[in-house]
Amino acid sequence: MAGAGTDVRVTRGEDGTIRVAAGPVLGHIEVCDDVVAAGPDFTRSVLDVAGAVLVWPVLGEPGLPVAEIHDAGRAQQWLWAVYGERVAAAVHDAAAGEPAGAHVMAETSALAGAAARLGYGHWAARWWPASYPDGIPVLEPDVLGLEFAALTHRCQQLFDDNGDQPDGCVTELIEEHRSALAPLLQWWRATPQLAYRARHLDSVLRLIDDAADCAGLDGTALRRLRSALEQGPDHGRTVTPAGPAALFARQVGYALAAGDPLVAGGRVIARGSGTNDWRRYPPGFIDAAEHAVSWTARALGARRQIEVEVVAHVAAPTTGAPLAAEVRVNGSRPLRVPLGRRDDVWTGRADVDLTPDPSAATSAPPRIEVGVLLPGFDPGAGPEARADRDAIRALARQRLAGAAQPVADDVYDGVAGPFLAETLAATATSEDY
Repeated sequence: MAGAGTDVRVTRGEDGTIRVAAGPVLGHIEVCDDVVAAGPDFTRSVLDVAGAVLVWPVLGEPGLPVAEIHDAGRAQQWLWAVYGERVAAAVHDAAAGEPAGAHVMAETSALAGAAARLGYGHWAARWWPASYPDGIPVLEPDVLGLEFAALTHRCQQLFDDNGDQPDGCVTELIEEHRSALAPLLQWWRATPQLAYRARHLDSVLRLIDDAADCAGLDGTALRRLRSALEQGPDHGRTVTPAGPAALFARQVGYALAAGDPLVAGGRVIARGSGTNDWRRYPPGFIDAAEHAVSWTARALGARRQIEVEVVAHVAAPTTGAPLAAEVRVNGSRPLRVPLGRRDDVWTGRADVDLTPDPSAATSAPPRIEVGVLLPGFDPGAGPEARADRDAIRALARQRLAGAAQPVADDVYDGVAGPFLAETLAATATSEDY
């Protein structure tokens, strides 16, 4: 995290939005006069807070966030705690009409580190590149959700309304993910208390208990949590010889009758891989591997048909998901091919016109492009971002490798320390998930 002496620039746009950024460039984020220009949306984490939006680059050093402030009055409740009093005063002056463009020295901030960690957690819930062929395990959603609840409670100064951060209501998070409380307690009891991981577990569980108490929540799981915290980890200490991931193991099956079986026979004209653009469908649908989308073009008599096969995410729905492939031939208008889940893949097929590419200097095979999308969710195909997707996969592997190693306690005040869900994923085997 940035420490004391960080140069922060406060500017006001023509629309009245006040921008706070640590210098003109922060990682992949460039501060311009009118917008915060960034790379693909999956390379940045975003947190909606009272009166503003905070943005961090996921690739590279997180540092202080870029703040886009649309309500300086509401933002004053956290500005001083994230950037320091001098930055808060500069924002107040900018909102009052004082000349903008001030350079102010930011101060060390524990809240800034916790906010960056919470922002990364929400990013991971959306963009974590889980992939069976790439060897990147899924993050346990209930464990991730409970750590969100703990972090949101710790960062409550950032919020003044339940609608500030989507999926950020502490009460709802605890209620939705409370099934993970019992195995978290088992993990806590089974971990030597001098270990950094035990202190991390203890911190998360105590924040959840405090948040539940403040919200007036009750129930068997929460009463057991409070009792366990009062008695200490030595009371009812357990051993998990199979490793902590076994505590959260879930049975995952594949539907056997959803998608159409691929066509047998016919003459294969061409085969290829498609584009796996993560922005075009929600999380939990498709394996994040770059080669997860493949296609085969066949000649069936006078007909020409394309078959699309997409590796499914381990949590992909088996019914009710109108996932589709988008097929373009020689740059033509896209053809939508409905996909259904069958076993561990999404499959679909459709007749297509596969005449040679008329723009080619000589007779050449048709140029076929295939992508995957969820109609109604799809923002449209973006510019090619293969290098950024590869960088995100590398980041995930790096974090998983680090999650298996001892780390200093103070890293849990920032993004560097692994989430509990990352630690579970790092120790999981193929049998656990």
